Amino acid sequence: MKLLRRGERRPDTDPGEVALHARNVQFRWADTPLHWMADEPIASHLINSLNLLLPEGERMFCAAYAEALPFVKDEKLREAMLGFIGQESMHAETHDKVLTEVLAANGIDPAPYVRQAEYLFRKTLGPKEVDGVAQHQMMVERLTIIACLEHFFAYLGDWILNADLEKFGAHPQVADLFRWHGAEEVEHRNVAHDVAVYFGAGYVRRAALMTLVFPIFITLVARGTKFMVHQDPSLPDYGYPRLILRVFGSMWRGALPGVPSLLRSAVSTFQPGYHPESVGSTAQAVAYLAKSPAAQAAAS
Repeated sequence: MKLLRRGERRPDTDPGEVALHARNVQFRWADTPLHWMADEPIASHLINSLNLLLPEGERMFCAAYAEALPFVKDEKLREAMLGFIGQESMHAETHDKVLTEVLAANGIDPAPYVRQAEYLFRKTLGPKEVDGVAQHQMMVERLTIIACLEHFFAYLGDWILNADLEKFGAHPQVADLFRWHGAEEVEHRNVAHDVAVYFGAGYVRRAALMTLVFPIFITLVARGTKFMVHQDPSLPDYGYPRLILRVFGSMWRGALPGVPSLLRSAVSTFQPGYHPESVGSTAQAVAYLAKSPAAQAAAS
């Protein structure tokens, strides 16, 4: 099922400000193939590797926002943060089910990688037992890291809303999973940036953390892809050089976002006055969410 393909990009009707809320979704994962883009197994694994990271990452986002909420006096921002928490909680829960009902069901043991994700997001990026100013500054650091990551999630959300994955034989349920998630990332793309700025994260701090977050995020996705390919008996156990070449091939064919657009997106955050409002279209995101098969299934 094709929804909002590239020719329909950027609907004319701007919905204005949208009140964020978690949407119930219903996915049926029985018999979902591991290579959910039948013609692009490596791209399938790369995008599926996000399932290994997202549940723990989004739980960290929610925990950080719950910690920050008591300090927020702006009611409009508080409301947006609560909507953000609701959506991210639903994302974590939904992707968590994919680990068992899709990956494990197809012979992939996600546990070793998930344990590393748990350590990263709970220990390395989790709250520390410090007091006073140090504790507050560490909270601001986490909020700024979230803002950096949310920029890329909005970029990826905009990409997948406009990518014609059906031409690679995309499984409709998995395509809808990532488009539903991506649409909500576009919908709430401003929140994390606005929260970081509210807590005093200035240009230098945001730029410095983006310089760290961007290569780490790419490395985590690459490791997750290698982890998936290593466990897939239908594929050779590629080393990183051969695997990266195949990833570039998928990018060239349009099954993954290309390096130039990814780099342009990262560099855009270093422009003075940057704001994520320029990433994607709220109208397009809301239009997709109104038609998402998983959202319609939950409502019926």
